[in-house]
Amino acid sequence: MAERGARLLVVDDNKVNRLLLARGLELQGHRVASAENGRVALGMLRAEPFDLVLLDMEMPELDGFGVLEQMVADPVLRDVPVIVTSSLEGVGDVVRCIELGADDFLRKPVNPVILKARVDSSLEKKRLRDMQKDLVRRFATSAVAEDLQRSGFALGGRRVPCTVMFADIRGFTTLCEAQPPEETIELLNSYYALMFDAISNHGGVVNQMIGDGLMAIFGAPLPLAEPELAATRAALDMIETIEMFNHERAALGKEPIRIGVGIASGDVVAGYTGTQERATYTCIGDTVNLAARLEAHTKAAGRDILVDGATRDVIGARVPAEPLGEVQFKGKGAAVPVFAVTAQAQR
Repeated sequence: MAERGARLLVVDDNKVNRLLLARGLELQGHRVASAENGRVALGMLRAEPFDLVLLDMEMPELDGFGVLEQMVADPVLRDVPVIVTSSLEGVGDVVRCIELGADDFLRKPVNPVILKARVDSSLEKKRLRDMQKDLVRRFATSAVAEDLQRSGFALGGRRVPCTVMFADIRGFTTLCEAQPPEETIELLNSYYALMFDAISNHGGVVNQMIGDGLMAIFGAPLPLAEPELAATRAALDMIETIEMFNHERAALGKEPIRIGVGIASGDVVAGYTGTQERATYTCIGDTVNLAARLEAHTKAAGRDILVDGATRDVIGARVPAEPLGEVQFKGKGAAVPVFAVTAQAQR
């Protein structure tokens, strides 16, 4: 069943047409606003949300074709359904409207029964599209959702410079053995909520969660100024947040937790991998492997945050980092300079 009480916009330069069309739609239970030309209509569409536009074509200042062209070019407006109501009769005009994104074309005078059916159908399609977008936002980050909306979905990747972060909870297996599974799930949910907030606040995208571990990307799928600095500051926020979280755990008589964070910067191949039925946004490359090795090395180094030389070169004196020398990681042909970022750097 179509959505009831939707917010509709009637755009027509003829006052009588506007009033009669609006009255008929209001009798169907909808809330209706009106605009006398395309320029006014676009201003209203950008100022408040509408569920459907009923659009005349022949108007002064900006005609219906101009409205459709601007709507399809606007990421916010392109998904608003449009039903054209026009006296134009040429097949070419109808085709042009549909090519510009109109959902339907009704010739004037509009039959009220047909109009009701078309409005209900368009609103139902919009409801289903909104549900689909909500599911994407629920199971993907906002950056990935925006990338999907802007570029569409296609398996494959592209080479991009970015910063990769790995993080996990120290001694998680021992912690799991010492508490009921329900407490472990509750801990993980709280942990991920806190880490997601710190990472997203600095423009990062969490693209993998495995047990107590997570992987985040800074600089893909959307570009990010100085992803190295953003990732490092996010890591510092993560450590500080865990410290505050541990105060709450202590008050409940629970053991504190610690995390280790590894950060590396460089070129990766980022994109959607999997199948047409099930896919995820991720990145691969030596930078990813190095970030994972750095995270694992936090235990041996006794430090919370380790970064590679490429990250250290960008953060410079803004976030002090102590050189720990070169480390020969498994799978690397040459030793890698490693730097430890301390929590004092953010004070």
